[in-house]
Amino acid sequence: MQMVDLKGQYAKIKNEVDEAIKQVVDSCYFINGPIVAEFEKNLSEFLDVRHTIGCANGTDALQIALMALDLEAGDEVIVPSFTYVATAEVIGLLNLKPVLIDASLENYNVNADLIRPFITEKTQAIVPVHLFGQTCDMEGIMKLADEHNIYVVEDNAQAIGASYTFSDGSIKKAGTIGHIATTSFFPAKNLGCFGDGGAIFTNDDELGRKIKMIANHGQSKRYYHDIIGVNSRLDSIQAAVLNVKLKYLNEYADARLAAADYYDTQLQNVEGLITPKRNSFSNHVFHQYTLRVTNGQRDELVAYLKEHGIPTGIYYPVPLYEQKAYSSYVEPGFSLPITYQLCKEVFSLPMHTELNHEIQDTIITAVKSFFN
Repeated sequence: MQMVDLKGQYAKIKNEVDEAIKQVVDSCYFINGPIVAEFEKNLSEFLDVRHTIGCANGTDALQIALMALDLEAGDEVIVPSFTYVATAEVIGLLNLKPVLIDASLENYNVNADLIRPFITEKTQAIVPVHLFGQTCDMEGIMKLADEHNIYVVEDNAQAIGASYTFSDGSIKKAGTIGHIATTSFFPAKNLGCFGDGGAIFTNDDELGRKIKMIANHGQSKRYYHDIIGVNSRLDSIQAAVLNVKLKYLNEYADARLAAADYYDTQLQNVEGLITPKRNSFSNHVFHQYTLRVTNGQRDELVAYLKEHGIPTGIYYPVPLYEQKAYSSYVEPGFSLPITYQLCKEVFSLPMHTELNHEIQDTIITAVKSFFN
């Protein structure tokens, strides 16, 4: 049993993927080949966003996005403490100050009410993370950002394909609402390649032009470097794989949702266990199926499931504000109570496109047997 069955997913589209890879090899356009441009175009159309710029990985995407904003050393960027380290890592790398904030106990994400108290005259950007497969409440966040003239960079590494519904009924895809958005194509993501890969999205033409330059050594044309950039490219083989898998992304989301529905039905009444809450304003594409154990036995449950051959994940066991690398950004004794609680309670069950009731029943039986 696996947390993510990439082999099973590949088997179903093997012929298409193998042919796409072969075409790249035959063409020998390994860097910035035509398939990269084709994939960027197709993903832009899928998301309904003006600009998609591929890059080497999701962390680079975050760094390039922030570089495009021309922030100055010491500027503050608000970011959740309950997230993967990459979200805050790039802020520190650019000599900016990550301002770590709490998350919601219900949906694990940040919102405008949690962000507002941390805005200062030095705040230049907010990085909301669409954690585990559903979006933050972006309407409130964008309104708050507009009030204070702050950039919003969506970290959409875990919710590509999810949609957000505004109060007026209009709908936008996650990753198309902020000034810039980023994603990762790490193999285990909902849209994952066969190595590393990432992308940056924007509807702003000037930002799109600038991001494309930064990702390619800061050059507007070869050997003419207008700004300081980096070398971060999505290679052609990865783009070919992604171009095939993009056609199935909605199907993959449906399969994940069906698996989540079954987990919910079977586990929602287990005392001491809280199944994932789904937002009213966002659908859920279930990058992870993350529950909370409220009786203080999370680690014992994880150990028990391991003994029974069932993998789990703890995303994330240590708050960013408790990480040694980020100690200089917080005052002694600083604490975020909900983040701390989540780090002690959350765990994730296997979630992927190849789950079936037989596999899930084995998992569910083991979980219930622990609590009984």
